[in-house]
Amino acid sequence: MKKIIYYIAFVIFAFAVNSCSEDRLDEINKNVNDPADVASKLIITDVMTSSAFSVTSSDLAFYASVYVEHNVGIYNQMYNAEIRTGEPTSSTTYNNSWNAIYQNLLNLKDIRTKCSEGGSEEGNFHTLGIAQILSAYNLAILTDVMGDVPWTEALQPGVIFTPNIDTQESIYTQIFKFLDDALANLAKQSAFAALGGQDFIYGLDKDGKVDPTSIAKWIKFANGLKARYTMRLSLKTPKYADVITFADLSFKTASEEAKYNYNGTSSKSPFEQFFKDRDYFGASNSLHNKLVERDDPRDAIFFKPYKAGVDLVFAPNGTPKQEQGFYGISAISSLTAPTFLMSYHELEFLKAEAYARLDDLVNAKASLKKGIVAASGKSNVAVKKVDAEAYYEDKIVSKLLDKSTTIKEIMVQKYIAFFEEEAVEAYNDIRRLKAMGEDLIQLDNPLKFPLRFTYGSEDVTTNANVRAAYGDGSYVYTEKVWWAGGSR
Repeated sequence: MKKIIYYIAFVIFAFAVNSCSEDRLDEINKNVNDPADVASKLIITDVMTSSAFSVTSSDLAFYASVYVEHNVGIYNQMYNAEIRTGEPTSSTTYNNSWNAIYQNLLNLKDIRTKCSEGGSEEGNFHTLGIAQILSAYNLAILTDVMGDVPWTEALQPGVIFTPNIDTQESIYTQIFKFLDDALANLAKQSAFAALGGQDFIYGLDKDGKVDPTSIAKWIKFANGLKARYTMRLSLKTPKYADVITFADLSFKTASEEAKYNYNGTSSKSPFEQFFKDRDYFGASNSLHNKLVERDDPRDAIFFKPYKAGVDLVFAPNGTPKQEQGFYGISAISSLTAPTFLMSYHELEFLKAEAYARLDDLVNAKASLKKGIVAASGKSNVAVKKVDAEAYYEDKIVSKLLDKSTTIKEIMVQKYIAFFEEEAVEAYNDIRRLKAMGEDLIQLDNPLKFPLRFTYGSEDVTTNANVRAAYGDGSYVYTEKVWWAGGSR
């Protein structure tokens, strides 16, 4: 309103003195703090940050870590999630993440339009390809946790106000198309300069210089996501050989994995910041027992007492006291712990599972070993390679007796490796395995397991299509998502 008033005032003044042209008035009326057009290289930086901080390591991850028993909710909202009251069925629980994902997808749509034929940055193939990868990534997270969601009619503000809901099956078709189109665009010569420092994932090398291999790494990330999502659909369309093919085209070492780093000052790791701000988690007895059963060296690394000089008390899953300052806490949370969009160890676990399901236990064991060593070597875990290899040989090999025991140990080791930054992927794995009739990861909480997350409250209250699908929220305990054997 203030902007309009200013405009009227200037028009009156122009007519009074007959000295300002219409073009000059338009120029004066522009808000320099709200530009109408922004270069795609600037938009994509914001999307990368939001994808890591507001989506991957957001409320989705915090709640998933409770459901998969990486952490125990011991206070307020996380306690409610732990005892399955209120939070799992409320449309407000994940509303911030819901909005963040759709904002990312809207911004990515803008980038794709700019960089496609007829756009203001036509020929900017590499930024287009990266935007398509991030579109696939954000869309997959959205549908993986929430099932059928608005898509084809979404992202049209002011045009379609109540978009219809698309099926998860059709959305997954779009996810793979995004990735295939991205690979095609990243293979082209771009008429635009590299993103460089605007690419917070791969733009700069360890010395802070523009990384000439950044596009090759984005290509590997795209193939890694194809491996992840192909495995995700293994109940519907098992294609284990394809999982291996895509994974082989992806990361070769942890130095290539897709992660967002924090400096601990101007940027801070979400899990540690969440602890400092809220202090809602306790050390999980369920996870601790799995480590003890394997004499896993990470048991001494993952947890610590709440404060120095007190005992390390593990929180019972499903039945903790609602009390802060009593239970132990995560010892691997830190202000610089990275957010993994996709880790190298995940790829090796994907290959291990695929090989095992194809009865190739030799290669399955080789990939399992690589996955364990890589996960143990994460910066905030830091088990020495020689010790991680010894753990595999001395404690794990004896568990790999046949196909079924090998698959079980692969999935348990992947679950352990995902503590705590990759909780959403652990949640996806558990639901996929349950749908396949394989209850391989023991969860100790005796209460109902949420099969999905609720839609965001902003759309539940404004979109009749979403409101009808949400109902009273109790569907989270009864309705599986499509790839896990459900209908929506």
